[in-house]
Amino acid sequence: MPIYAYRCASCGHAQDHLQKISDDALTACPACGAASYAKQVTAAGFQLKGSGWYVTDFRGGNNAAPAKPGAAGDAAAAPAADKAADKAPEKAADKPAPTPAPAPAAPAAD
Repeated sequence: MPIYAYRCASCGHAQDHLQKISDDALTACPACGAASYAKQVTAAGFQLKGSGWYVTDFRGGNNAAPAKPGAAGDAAAAPAADKAADKAPEKAADKPAPTPAPAPAAPAAD
């Protein structure tokens, strides 16, 4: 059940009430009894967490799922795949081994 914020326009009394969505809005103020008790517009009382679409979508980068083979637009997707392959990091086995640094020269004996 949602929690609604109410405020009285007469006395300024504010209070939260747990109500069903189908319940009628409260009108009588519990503090002064005036009929000016009304719902307030407030922000949502929950926060979405986890790895859902709201976290991963529209965050920049290329997080889009690859196109299925045979789907329309394969010709347009091919150049993008080639660009991604060009930017892929090289494997460690493909890189040449680093050359060792030369040993320091021994001081000359006099």
